[in-house]
Amino acid sequence: MRNLLLNPVLNKEFKLRFRSFKGFLGLAFYLLALSILIIGFIYFETKNSPMGLFRPDQSRSMFMMLSFIQMGLILFITPGLTAGVISGEREKQTLNILLTTNQSSTSIILGKLISSVSFLLLMIVASMPIYSIVFLFGGISPGQVVTILGYYIFTILAFGSIGIFFSTLIRRTIIAMISTYGVTLFLTAGSAFLYAISMSVNQMGMAANNPVPYFFAMLNPMMILLGFLEPNAFRELSSQSGVGTDFPLWAAYLISYTIIFLIMMMISVRKLRPNMKVKSKG
Repeated sequence: MRNLLLNPVLNKEFKLRFRSFKGFLGLAFYLLALSILIIGFIYFETKNSPMGLFRPDQSRSMFMMLSFIQMGLILFITPGLTAGVISGEREKQTLNILLTTNQSSTSIILGKLISSVSFLLLMIVASMPIYSIVFLFGGISPGQVVTILGYYIFTILAFGSIGIFFSTLIRRTIIAMISTYGVTLFLTAGSAFLYAISMSVNQMGMAANNPVPYFFAMLNPMMILLGFLEPNAFRELSSQSGVGTDFPLWAAYLISYTIIFLIMMMISVRKLRPNMKVKSKG
C-alpha cells in the first residue's frame, strides 16, 4: 500500500502543483473570498437585527450556505482536474515513457487521482478554520463539521474516479472532459430533475410506494448534503418510498458511489496499458 501511494509519479505531481506560486495565490484568494462572504453575511444579518445579535439559527443558515457553495465548487472543479491526467500524458507523448517505468498501473492511476485532487482537498481543509466561526454563535456541532468534511473527501474521490476513467478511455482531453462533465451533470441536475418527475408521478397516484424517487435521491450529492445538514430531510425523502424507510439514504449513497469508484478505477487500471498480445503468424 505504501508503494502504491508514495511513488515517483505522485511525488512529481505534488512538486509541480504545490511549488507553484499561482497555486498558493489561488488558495489565498479563495480563503479571502470565503472570509469576505462570511463577514458580509454576519454584517447584514446583525444590521437588520433589532438588537444587533447574530442568533444560532442565522449561524446555521450561514453554515448551510457555505456548505452548498463548497459542494458546488467540488462538483465544478473535480471533473476539470481529473479528466485530462492520462489523456494529457498521451497527447504530450509522455505516457509511453511513464509506462516503461517499474510503476504498476494501479500505482500510476492512484497517483494521478490523488495528485489531481490534492489541491482541491487542500482548499477544503484550509477552509475548515473559517467554518469554525459558526462555533462562536452556535447552531452547529463539531460532529456535523467533521461529517461534512468526510463527505466532501468521499465525493471528491468518487467524482474524480469518473474523470480518471474517461481520461484513460478517451484519447482526446477535450472529449474526455466533456464526457466527465456530462456524467457529473446527469448525477446532479439530471437526477434532481428525474427525482422531481418521479415524485410528481407518485403524488398523482399513478404508482403506489414507487421506489424510483429514492434511487434518484441517493445519487444526488446535493440532496445527501441537505440530509446531513437537516436530518429531517433524510426522513422526508425516505418516507416517500417504501425502500427508504428501512435503509438510510446516506448509506445508499456511500454504497452506490463506492461501487462506482471501484468500477471506474478497475477499468482505468486495465485500460491504461495497451494489449501486448502477440499475434501468431498463419
